[in-house]
Amino acid sequence: MAASRPLPVATAQYDAENEQIARRTIENSFQDLEAKVDGNTTKTSKPSSLALRRFQFLLMGASSG
Repeated sequence: MAASRPLPVATAQYDAENEQIARRTIENSFQDLEAKVDGNTTKTSKPSSLALRRFQFLLMGASSG
């Protein structure tokens, strides 16, 4: 599991540096999430590949009743 990166607390005055840190933290979080979704979509990760195989195996045994 990825480490949690909390956003900086807002100050009473606008601080451009804090705004850039917050923006970059959010962008990195979205990139991490996108990489995980892409990995699961293309079945490149071992757990998602094994889960798909298990699901396909279970479907082979299901009756078409």
